Amino acid sequence: MNENLFTSFTTPTMMGLPIVVLIIMFPSILFPSPSRLINNRLVSLQQWLVQLTSKQMLAIHSHKGQTWALMLMSLILFIGSTNLLGLLPHSFTPTTQLSMNLGMAIPLWAGTVVTGFRYKTKASLAHFLPQGTPIPLIPMLVIIETISLFIQPVALAVRLTANITAGHLFMHLIGGAALALTNISASIALITFIILILLTILEFTVALIQAYVFTLLVSLYLHDNT
Repeated sequence: MNENLFTSFTTPTMMGLPIVVLIIMFPSILFPSPSRLINNRLVSLQQWLVQLTSKQMLAIHSHKGQTWALMLMSLILFIGSTNLLGLLPHSFTPTTQLSMNLGMAIPLWAGTVVTGFRYKTKASLAHFLPQGTPIPLIPMLVIIETISLFIQPVALAVRLTANITAGHLFMHLIGGAALALTNISASIALITFIILILLTILEFTVALIQAYVFTLLVSLYLHDNT
């Protein structure tokens, strides 16, 4: 076990150079592109999952919103695969870095906002001032709605960072406790190890759910602006 609780969240380096870019590019190797007339089971399962997710996520969108299908599917595959690879021992999870999550959230959010102001200018401006607002409250509501609009990408990034980081820290603590208890009580250590296994299964689920939630919120922002 690492002595420092936050060692697993430090940026990995090789010969003094950060290798985060290589780690970020690695998940794309895991998704083979079909090159045969008849696909094998793995590619068929991959295509079925992508089609099922895309149909569910893009059902509420107009034609303009559906043009974002490739972006949304690439996003959910990237975040999901990155989160799952981060659960491997001695690995690094890029989505535990707030800077990276902000780097994903801000451009996507900005793209949806720009799309809204381009195609639905009146409706986008109307969000800043709800109908029937008393005149004395207009300046305050405009400020509140503006702040809430700019908080959206921050909330996206912080939600993903907090959930992934908290799960990794909890697994680290439970694993350290199980290792320390082996010299004290074998039965308690066994129970702790079983809890660690259940927590690991839960973290696999959380990794996929957080990828879906992040992409779904981006999809909802897009729906509101198209």
